Amino acid sequence: MQDIIQVVTTVSTVEEAEKIGRHLVDQKLASCVQIVGPIKSIYRWKGQMEEAQEWQCIIKTKKYLYKACEEMILSLHSYELPEIVSFSIHTALAGYALWIHEETL
Repeated sequence: MQDIIQVVTTVSTVEEAEKIGRHLVDQKLASCVQIVGPIKSIYRWKGQMEEAQEWQCIIKTKKYLYKACEEMILSLHSYELPEIVSFSIHTALAGYALWIHEETL
């Protein structure tokens, strides 16, 4: 179970989120990409307070596929410095974990 992760990134448009999601699933780098939004982000960038409407991609994959997911996201992402973080999944429904394994490389 410890090899299952969720990768999270945020993007500026739903179309960009869908593009990233489709590429990751099509290439079997992710079993599923959920798109949540719009969300509002408030952050500091280059010394300035910024606010933006964004969409969040929650990517279900395996730990060893993280680097490939990161590279794919970077190749499709419009931000200069995108958020790309991962979280380990410690427990999951056995059938769900099996599905993630079956639907990814």
